[in-house]
Amino acid sequence: MSNRLLECVEIETGPRPEKSVVWLHGLGASGHDFEPILPYLGLPASSSVRFVFPHAPEIPVTLNMGMVMPAWYDIVELDLKRRHDEAGVRRSQEQVLALMAREQERGTPSEDLVLAGFSQGGAVALYTALRFEETLAGCLALSTYLVGDEELDRERSPINQEIPIFQGHGRFDPMVPLDRGEHCRDRLVELGYRSIWREYPMQHEVCMDEIVDVGAWLTEVLRLG
Repeated sequence: MSNRLLECVEIETGPRPEKSVVWLHGLGASGHDFEPILPYLGLPASSSVRFVFPHAPEIPVTLNMGMVMPAWYDIVELDLKRRHDEAGVRRSQEQVLALMAREQERGTPSEDLVLAGFSQGGAVALYTALRFEETLAGCLALSTYLVGDEELDRERSPINQEIPIFQGHGRFDPMVPLDRGEHCRDRLVELGYRSIWREYPMQHEVCMDEIVDVGAWLTEVLRLG
């Protein structure tokens, strides 16, 4: 794998930020995908946070007839229950870890760093956060599901056993069905994680109520109040 960092969209809400959110987009999208929601998060005006929105590499996606598109890993089956592209997930994990390390080098301690993601990006965010060997501020997992479930109990980091996790999901999601999110929630609870679960009357998207909830959660875990 190339040592080059992924290209990113970066937005700082104030001068000299010492808190960071690395936010991964979904399949076929880009780092610009969640840029428009930032003004609606309702973060305190005095806060200074760097939002890092990386662009996923473009790879062939089997489920989409091999079409090349931005993706964190290949998807083979529609039901998302099995045959996950483990090599692709681990490759993306390494790329995300490199971005997290850069945030630490720029002055953000790990305990002031949130790893976030939507859909496929949320799966990679959870996969990475639960295995990370330094304390994180939290993990934001939107409209997503669990990958690497079989290895999680063996590979997870005890350092982040208490990590705050926010899961939001649409009740009518046709892309990542609600039961996939519920399975992820139940598995995390079974392993003793502190997961906040929220359902919203929406499909595979975000809504204003969810954005407000996410902003309140970020304010709390990043201690912005």
